[in-house]
Amino acid sequence: MCKHVNWKRNGVQHHMVLEKKKAIDEIIKKASSVKDHLVSFPPFCHYERNGISVCLESGLGDQLASPVKKYIQNLLKVNMEGLYGPEWQMEEKVKRREMVSPEAHYIFVRQFTNTTSNENFSTKSEETTYPGQTGDRNRLVGFVHYRFIVEEDIPVVYVYELQLETCAQRKGLGKFLMQLIELIARKNHMGAVMLTVQKANVLAMNFYATKLRYIISNISPSRVDPL
Repeated sequence: MCKHVNWKRNGVQHHMVLEKKKAIDEIIKKASSVKDHLVSFPPFCHYERNGISVCLESGLGDQLASPVKKYIQNLLKVNMEGLYGPEWQMEEKVKRREMVSPEAHYIFVRQFTNTTSNENFSTKSEETTYPGQTGDRNRLVGFVHYRFIVEEDIPVVYVYELQLETCAQRKGLGKFLMQLIELIARKNHMGAVMLTVQKANVLAMNFYATKLRYIISNISPSRVDPL
């Protein structure tokens, strides 16, 4: 009799676990199906302060035009190759695969059309424009790559990349973009915003820990193996 009761209880618990998983999967599916998350946040589509003026646009990994792919690759190399050192060649291949995944959502940062700023945007990477658009008014100056995934049974927004050209850094833009990501997370019922930072990237470590007050996750490799 006891075994029978235990079996039924386990069955109920199993059913609850399945229901919870189903609900989380549905949240992820719904969030991932939205093509343009910026539509819900019109005030965040422009950023004009500290000497720069830019517009934000949404994009999807499996719909990137070749010039945009090349821009992403080049900016990643400029910003990350030195930090990875000899490991960059292998890491670059991984990032190129991640870049064009259907699950990859993007926020592109481009120079605002009617900018009155005197800032000259430039990068070591090759100049590019969006398809069908020409001129400096559409110059890319950075991007965010994020996805909706499940971590430790919690739906989260995972920021794969936040990359800005040197001229667009230290102007509050990075914080602005992360605030937007947090708004997107809340609107889509995510439990957290997560990202990975190399310990060698001291500036990024300070940015997330000190300026944004992010905390190290319990599943972080540094918690599992501090070395």
